[in-house]
Amino acid sequence: MSADLLLSVYLHPPILHTARAGKLGFLNRIRTILEPQGWQIEILQSGLSAREAAPTRPGYALFNMERPTHDRALTFRRAYHFPYWRLERQAERWRWPIAQAAFDPSSIEPDAARNFLRRLRGRVLPGADPVQGDHILIPLQGHIRRQRSFQSTSPVRMVQAAARTGRPCIVTLHPKEVYDEADRAALDRLIASHPNITLGGDTMARLRDCAFVVTQNSSVGFDGLILGKPVVLFALSDYHHVTLDAGRLGAAEALARAPDHTPPVDRFLDWFLRRTALDMMAPDADARLLSAMKKGGWPV
Repeated sequence: MSADLLLSVYLHPPILHTARAGKLGFLNRIRTILEPQGWQIEILQSGLSAREAAPTRPGYALFNMERPTHDRALTFRRAYHFPYWRLERQAERWRWPIAQAAFDPSSIEPDAARNFLRRLRGRVLPGADPVQGDHILIPLQGHIRRQRSFQSTSPVRMVQAAARTGRPCIVTLHPKEVYDEADRAALDRLIASHPNITLGGDTMARLRDCAFVVTQNSSVGFDGLILGKPVVLFALSDYHHVTLDAGRLGAAEALARAPDHTPPVDRFLDWFLRRTALDMMAPDADARLLSAMKKGGWPV
């Protein structure tokens, strides 16, 4: 084996354990392509020291949902739902080629798109048919008191803008984020000044019966599209094509348009997932994955 044909895969638990047990399908597909070409694949635990050392190792590297540390490294991330993935040079979803690509609804056959969405919804979000309620669902992510570079405003100010519509606003917290005392105090102040804000609840249940979703760029917004919900984004995203952009339109205008916003979501999801993502169940899955590696600069 040439030292250049080494792929170091950096993972955190629990996906690290899944990969070491040979049960990470995406990595297994990479193996089926690379190992016959003479590549060796090593699975390593990611972390600060591992990331610092990665550029000095021979060969190439692969990270999961982390920023690549050098120009021979790529990152992979699930495209919201299995079996769809993306293999990219950058970790930030809003910088991916799909985020920059133009979506042309006329290029997607409508019956095929409707059938695709019906199957997708039944598989990933099974349950009662969604209904059009009155409330705005606002799924929070992290760092809620500050505006980051990819956001048009802070999450706290986003909630405040939604509350000004007068509609009931249900704000839910991300189960994997840590909210400190200052975060909680900021939310308490919002609730005190806006009686139409409710904090907490079952995010997915309230998604099914909301009027629309307001989010920075949460995956809940993507699931809202699957359920036919209008979505207002307050940050850059890879799925912005059929949403309302509060940064471009202004918060008040985007929120005012939301109840009547009816983009061609079925065609968009067909394009975003089936046509442009790495569909690991597609007959040409290996060819798509090989093409993505080549675009990423790997010698395959």
